[in-house]
This record gives sequence, structure tokens and C-alpha cells, in this order.
Amino acid sequence: MLIGEVARRSGVSARMLRHYEKLGLVRPSGRTGSGYREYAGEDIRRIFHIESLRSLGLSLREIGLALDDPGFTPATLVRDLVGRTRDRIAAETELLDRLNRIDAAEPTDWQDVLKIVALLHALASANADTRQRAALTSADALPVPVEALVDAALGEADPIVAGALRWVLARSGSDSGPALLAQALGSPRATVRKRAVQALAELPGDQATRQLRDALAHSDTAVRRYAALALGTRGGADAIPTLVDMIVEGANDTDAADALSALANDATTADRIATGLVDHLAHPSAGAPARGRLTQALAGIPGPTASRALEELSHDEDRAVSLTAQYLIRLRDTE
Repeated sequence: MLIGEVARRSGVSARMLRHYEKLGLVRPSGRTGSGYREYAGEDIRRIFHIESLRSLGLSLREIGLALDDPGFTPATLVRDLVGRTRDRIAAETELLDRLNRIDAAEPTDWQDVLKIVALLHALASANADTRQRAALTSADALPVPVEALVDAALGEADPIVAGALRWVLARSGSDSGPALLAQALGSPRATVRKRAVQALAELPGDQATRQLRDALAHSDTAVRRYAALALGTRGGADAIPTLVDMIVEGANDTDAADALSALANDATTADRIATGLVDHLAHPSAGAPARGRLTQALAGIPGPTASRALEELSHDEDRAVSLTAQYLIRLRDTE
């Protein structure tokens, strides 16, 4: 079969077939009396093998090795191809994300595009000072898309830079910020979940509050606790059980007690909080350290239920607990 017919049937151009021959990938088995290349059936099969391997991303050099080395094992090369393909997809995905973020900022000219690109690069810098400056710049210069700010906040390990990013997110007023952060609460990485709920806690508005309420039922204890503290400052009475548990467990108990005190702004809520604290006092597993923390928490709760509990605690078998309760009773009497 002559080269023109081979090209027509295989879909490989005559020019490429000549290139394959020059590289030694496939050589026509014979020549006609006029000197034209003549391909045999085995040559054509090799051409199809070459094209199949090219479709997997192999270079022509790799294809030559694969077809000509009898001892060649494909497993290593295939694994290498898998790795290269994943790297390429990751790079293309990163590029697509960057383009989407630039598009979301709705640039009006190329100067805007260049500013956004510069800010995105700065946010990804290895230098913490550069990242912090970029975050603060984005608050006043051309706005960085909220998706980029969320990604930066979720990946930021430096506490100062992370604080700057959360501040910028809170100032952005974006409607999509709470939803993006709530989505990150489903991350398999605990550090990402923690950063997400910390950022949510600093976002103003009803959307962020709703997401924090949902986070009270999260399987991650740390997420539940951050959400409860944030809701306590927002008047969210549904955070009371988690805040009480934090006091019992000694997990950020001072802040939890402050949040409960802030929530106890009416008689009904104050009684509910005091009842929750008292219920834990009555539990057999409440040792002296837990009773001490519960006693101190009761100090910030007004109403008769808390007062009666403090009176009982003033006779506690643990001297530190009883003395603390007696002191708090005297303070309440002078108020």
C-alpha cells in the first residue's frame, strides 16, 4: 500500500508518516519498482499502535522505546503518565479558577486585570508580610473576588495574616461569603474547618448567623464551640447547651461563661441558663474542678435559680468551691 493510501486510511498525514520514518518509528517494508514507499500490513498495524500511544500522551521518543524494547514494561510509564496528567489538570484548574475570579471582579480595562492578577499573586506569596499587605490592599483598591479571599483565609497559617483576611472578608459585604465558608466546614481537614468557622464568626449579617446555627450540630467539636461563642455574642440562645458543656469540660470556659452572661438579659433566658448549669452540678461525674467552673459561671447569671445554686455551693465539700460561692454571694448582695 502506497503512502497516499495509508494516509487516507489511517488519518495520519503523509508528512507525518515521513516524519515517523525519519525518527525510525515506522519504516515501509518495501519500495515499488519506481521507488515509492510501500507499506505492508504489519507496518500499518504499527502506525495504529503509534497513534494509540500518542493519544495517551506519550512522546514520540517514549513510543519508540515502548514498541522496540522487548523488555519494556508499561506499568512505570503509565504511572508516570497518570502523575503528569494530574499535574496538568491541576494547573489547568488553577488557571480556570484564576480566570473566573478575574471575571467575577468585572474589570473594565486591562489595567484592572493586571491589578487583580498582581493581588492574586501576592495573596499566594510565600512571604507573610506580602500576603498581609495584599489582603489589606484589597480592601481599598480594586476588590479581589470573595472566592479568592475565602481560599486565602482557609489556607492561611499565619495568625496575623489570617486576621487581616477575615477582616477584609467581613468588610466585603459579599452575599456569597457565608455560603462559601459554610461549604468549607465539610472539609476533611480540621485546620480548614477551624479557619472556616473563625471567619464565619467575624462575618456580620443574618446569613452568617444562620450558618453558625447550623454549625452547632457539626460533628467537629471545635467547630461547634467556635460557633457557640460567636452566637452567644449575637444573642443566639440556641448556643446555651454547647456553652454550658464547654464550662463543664473546661474548654475555653471563661469565654463561654462571658457569652452566657451576655445572653442572660431577660428573666426567662437567665433561668434557662442557670437551670442548665445546675443540672450539670447535680451530675455524679461533676468533680471539684467542674463544680468550680460552674460556680464561677453562675456568678454572671441573675435570678433566683442561680442564687439558690450558689447558696448550696457555699456548703460544698470542696473548700475552694465553697469559698468561691460564698464570695460570689457577698458580691451579689452588694449589687
